[in-house]
Amino acid sequence: MNEGRFTHFAAIDWSGAVGPIQKGIAVAICARGGGAPELIARGGWSRQKVLNWLLGEMPDDTLVGLDLGLSLPFADRGAFFPGWDESPADAQALWALVDRLSADDLHFAASTFVDHPQASRYFRRHGGREGDRFGGGRGRLRASEVGQREQGLNPYSNLNLIGAAQVGKSSLTGMRVMHKLAGRIPVWPFDPVPRQGSLIVEIYTSLAALAGGRRKGRTKMTSIEALNEALATIGSAPVTGSGTIDDHSADALLTSAWLRAVAHRPEIWAPAKLTPDIARTEGWTFGIV
Repeated sequence: MNEGRFTHFAAIDWSGAVGPIQKGIAVAICARGGGAPELIARGGWSRQKVLNWLLGEMPDDTLVGLDLGLSLPFADRGAFFPGWDESPADAQALWALVDRLSADDLHFAASTFVDHPQASRYFRRHGGREGDRFGGGRGRLRASEVGQREQGLNPYSNLNLIGAAQVGKSSLTGMRVMHKLAGRIPVWPFDPVPRQGSLIVEIYTSLAALAGGRRKGRTKMTSIEALNEALATIGSAPVTGSGTIDDHSADALLTSAWLRAVAHRPEIWAPAKLTPDIARTEGWTFGIV
């Protein structure tokens, strides 16, 4: 695997918010080489718009990263939902379950799933509602999230749905979108990496920020100047302008350039702890080695 396999590199900062438009979604892309990344503007993104872009507008041969968890913990207990007879056997079956139980939720929300009498037992939800099978503490982690912690990041369990840093809601809504893709774009590492065409990976934008020289706990960028410093550190041309920028846009811009900078590294594609079973059930965060 090398950078020449892809012609473009895109990053999507995701959102689990309810409603027709998600203000937290930002999409950025850059071409092969060292040119500046660019934001793709749509007058406000929705999850449906992102799905449409992935299927109909994204350039061929794009490596695209989604800032969300593409699965839930499995390896630690041998199941996503131990003790529930509907617990799926792999990640793609999990996506189908979340989508089926949330079918009446508009805009790819997943509220019905987390309120389901059985599923809710495994989540920590608002109002002090912690399911009896949540697991306590910070919650269960996937193997790649343990790896995130070892690489200086601060992961949260995807089963935790409260707090500013939680990614559980984003992950569940993203799973619905992945199910709707219906295999039309492969998703690493659940699917084999194709010799041509686009590929989806899971990203953690803070990993790109650390690579760009940002400090742990201060990975968010809210100025063009700070963004351009990080872009320069990873070998990218700067974006134009000056002054403030929202952190979602900054994350997407930097991470698209970071994907371009690291995609040629063979160790990124073959993490030591990524076993076939983990690849099938939990997946992996791109860049965790």
